[in-house]
Amino acid sequence: MQEDIKSKTQEELTEALKDWSLPAFRSKQIFRWLQQGVCSFEEMTNLPKDLRAKLAERFYIATAEIARKQVSRLDGTVKYLFRLHDGQHVECVLMEYHHGMSVCISTQVGCRMGCSFCATGKSGYSRNLTASEMLSEIQTAQHDSGRRISNIVLMGMGEPLDNYENVMRFLHLVSCEEGLHIGMRHISLSTCGLVDQIERLQKENLQITLSISLHAPNDEIRSKTMPINKKWNTEALLKACRSYADATGRRISFEYAMISGMNDSDTCARELASRLEGMLCHVNLIPVNDVTGNHYRKSSPERIGRFVSILESKGITATVRRTLGSDIDASCGQLRRREEEGEPTHAAIREK
Repeated sequence: MQEDIKSKTQEELTEALKDWSLPAFRSKQIFRWLQQGVCSFEEMTNLPKDLRAKLAERFYIATAEIARKQVSRLDGTVKYLFRLHDGQHVECVLMEYHHGMSVCISTQVGCRMGCSFCATGKSGYSRNLTASEMLSEIQTAQHDSGRRISNIVLMGMGEPLDNYENVMRFLHLVSCEEGLHIGMRHISLSTCGLVDQIERLQKENLQITLSISLHAPNDEIRSKTMPINKKWNTEALLKACRSYADATGRRISFEYAMISGMNDSDTCARELASRLEGMLCHVNLIPVNDVTGNHYRKSSPERIGRFVSILESKGITATVRRTLGSDIDASCGQLRRREEEGEPTHAAIREK
């Protein structure tokens, strides 16, 4: 079986090739090519032809091929559906902000967390992504757009902490100086609340931003929408979050999908503020996406404004996520479902 060469660090690559009696600089050359996003060894033009052939026999290069692409007419946000080497599909979103280009990538094909408001889980779980496949999402988006990506959000398809080892390897590869060199402070990782893995992540002492998909102030509401709450309840999750913030000095972002009539009342806002009191954190309110197969509807702008006012009056910093790509299949998992079920895409620009 061929080895995944792009998931290797430069040190691991040097070790893997040590029996080939290569000059010391060769592994550095190969590693740089891989970080640039080449799709074949033939593209490594400064390597001898026989070395390229040997590499192709032993290794494969992970890629993310554009299967579908949607571009928002409203703000230029790009939604990609990538085809992986085994025919599986994952989604990725490229967004422009005042601070630069941000990319939201997937970490799994599908997801097994089963959150009821998420389109990804409705298609089930297939497998984890490798570190190289996560890198390929960024490289393909960067090459296609012609723009340097400066910020990464692990908030696409999948639960990052359910693919812990591959995600940690990806974080170290994407931030290394010889690679894309995107600093940890420009990377956000979102989790639905795997408490044991949050505790494990705390020990890594990374400078990433940890985002928690909270979406409710109590167990009664959260358990209705997020099955993970039955394993680790709200109290256990928030205890782990306080410990993480205290240990790392990094502010936690709580993602809160505003669902009309479910979690957006004044009472919910006050209870949420009480639960978060004294924690190094902020709340990011997100008008819930309309997802086929559920009855959830986003809260009105007035209700969201009232929710923000209550939180701020209690000393909790709150923001409302800017809506990008609203005219395309913006909810994670929807474009993949359309591809696999043979449905037409949303009425937006489709280039591939």
